[in-house]
Amino acid sequence: MTTALITHPDALTHVTPPGHPERVARIEAVNEALTAPEFTFLIREAAPLADASQALNGHPQGYIDKLRAAVPVSGEVALDPDTWLSPGSWQAALRGLGGCLRAVDMVLGGEARNAFVAMRPPGHHAEARRAMGFCLLSNAAIAAKYALDHHGLARVAVMDFDVHHGNGTQDILWDEPRALFVSTHQMPLYPGTGAPDERGAHDNILNVPLPPHSDGARFRAEVERQVLPRLDGFAPDLLIVSAGFDAHRADPLAQLDLGAEDFAWVTERLCDIADAHCGGRVVSTLEGGYDLDALAASVAAHVKVLMERGA
Repeated sequence: MTTALITHPDALTHVTPPGHPERVARIEAVNEALTAPEFTFLIREAAPLADASQALNGHPQGYIDKLRAAVPVSGEVALDPDTWLSPGSWQAALRGLGGCLRAVDMVLGGEARNAFVAMRPPGHHAEARRAMGFCLLSNAAIAAKYALDHHGLARVAVMDFDVHHGNGTQDILWDEPRALFVSTHQMPLYPGTGAPDERGAHDNILNVPLPPHSDGARFRAEVERQVLPRLDGFAPDLLIVSAGFDAHRADPLAQLDLGAEDFAWVTERLCDIADAHCGGRVVSTLEGGYDLDALAASVAAHVKVLMERGA
């Protein structure tokens, strides 16, 4: 077994206005980085188109209907100042969700040891009834519930190291006792959630806020002190990673001071947890990261570790 890379050209069809940070060039940078010779042995898989009904694991039908109806025939429309739709946005969102569900199937079915889903738009800010923060469908949360309900797992953990708190994932998993949601993120910062006292209905949420200008040493210390013991105690049957790379020191949207080496390190530690409890089964999905060079280098470091651990 090795590592699956799941993506699709439809990721290019979600178009945002000029100057918007969540832009087509992000996925182009990721795709280019993953064409380097060291990534030759990835299992490359086209992200399937999810059925809209599969989004019901995280969103009510009324939200899905409203979102689909808002997609324009041409140009772009704003759902809020940050979150935009273009004619290809719904298809891109369904490919992103389909890619996450396919990754779960591949990893749990033994087709790959782990997987990385390189799609956009991202998902972790999408709440059950609200698109926000560039996000339309809550891919990681829906994938976790799919693993629980469709595959019959007992426990699924979601670890989110994006610099922004994954409020959407938290919202959808808040009352799900079979899921543990863990987030490291800068605070204060958008969206304003993620305080340590937000613990879920079943003490199933751990938020680890970091002050602005926290460096890799501070990040690693908090992961070792809080994140890893909590994941280890939960003993997940599958580990899902919301892999946002905007905590990089070069990112324009935040003020943490991490580098690609820190993303490689946390990937190693998460793979240790997966090796200890679930046969190394990890599904990672792209979230943020808005400096193109930093994003490319960080994704490459992350996927390189997944390949080394998946071999």
